[in-house]
Amino acid sequence: MTRKTIYVVDGARTPFLKARNRPGPFSASDLATQAGKQLLARQPFAPDELDEVILGCAAPAVDEVNIGRVVALRMGCGQKVPGWTVMRNCASGMQALDSAIANMEVGRSELVLAGGVDALSRAPLLFSEAMVNWLSDFYAAKTLPQKAAAVAKLRLSYLAPVLGIMKGLTDPNVGLIMGQTAENLAYRFGLSRTQQDEYAVRSHQRVARAQDEGWFAGDPRHGLAAEVAPIFDEAGKLYKDDDGLRRDSSVENLAKLKPFFDRKYGTVTAGNSSQVTDGAAWLVLATEDAVKRHGLAPMGRIVDSQWAALDPAQMGLGPVHAATPILQRHGLALDDLDLWEINEAFAAQVLACLEAWKSDEYCTTQLGLEAAAGELDMDRLNIDGGAIALGHPVGSSGARIVLHLLHALKRTGGRKGIASICIGGGQGGAMLLETV
Repeated sequence: MTRKTIYVVDGARTPFLKARNRPGPFSASDLATQAGKQLLARQPFAPDELDEVILGCAAPAVDEVNIGRVVALRMGCGQKVPGWTVMRNCASGMQALDSAIANMEVGRSELVLAGGVDALSRAPLLFSEAMVNWLSDFYAAKTLPQKAAAVAKLRLSYLAPVLGIMKGLTDPNVGLIMGQTAENLAYRFGLSRTQQDEYAVRSHQRVARAQDEGWFAGDPRHGLAAEVAPIFDEAGKLYKDDDGLRRDSSVENLAKLKPFFDRKYGTVTAGNSSQVTDGAAWLVLATEDAVKRHGLAPMGRIVDSQWAALDPAQMGLGPVHAATPILQRHGLALDDLDLWEINEAFAAQVLACLEAWKSDEYCTTQLGLEAAAGELDMDRLNIDGGAIALGHPVGSSGARIVLHLLHALKRTGGRKGIASICIGGGQGGAMLLETV
């Protein structure tokens, strides 16, 4: 089947704001609305000319479950523009793009706003099962003596909250939190603590350089509008930069941190893992007919996409399983791509992907290749840093890496790149992009 050409016209994201042990200043819908309004305001079409709005979100609040529709209305798209929500864990934002492409391929849509969001700082605190059962007994009591008897059974331990984000980041099939799956990969490929910390430092250094050079603010010479859209809270405070960056990050400083997921033998720490973060990212997608009709100037196109699945306990290798079929279909080697984005859920996870491609055993037994795929040039990978320094708002990251890869390709004069992401539950997603 001949694929339609799907263009990326423009995109924008909020600053990624680190969770600081309390609810952040913005709800998920606040983030998506503010970024989306600014993006739509610089387009030559009206918001109500969109065919649909698709938003990925892994943890929508209970009062905005179909957050795609909530945000579409708040952005001024009007009552007749459908808005809907998709969820594929860490790749929810990428799934929104792929869902848009599917509808555009069959002619249901021509102009779509798609992206992702999560406000992880607002993940709920839950009652324990023991507390829920006690409350049920208490409210079922009819008489004062019955209620007094119920009160006597209350234990202080019942009041300990359950962290919703910890449950959400734990795979129910293998019983492992995502950081433990990263420990599995570090052990499997013999990745040292120092290797992981060195990679983490590199991420912070590259984000610092990108901020200092103004690369997130756009580049008119290459027709790039601002990637990061500043946002304001209800008190009028401005948030214009990603705030998880640690400019003083060093291997020496990171070495002081204790392993978090395997406290006795582990190597994965808070410092070489992605940060819990709030953020939103959007892209405007258009068919060739929509580009002509509205006089749009695309920045690139999405050439191909792929989803893959693997053992949930090894979920961090998802990018390898998703990107490799794309390489095969297009006759590409790893370094035939000008740039790569692999979402940095954990330093161990990214490094394990590189080791897997270098391994004859892994590539032949797990990917069906005749030999190792080869070694990916680190100077092509995440050239402006990644989620270790920026943060990983789960629903948003898949859209962010696609948007940023196009920006980086345009800025550096590159032509082709792949954005890929691992997905909790044992999956991977990848997209092949090309500048125009």
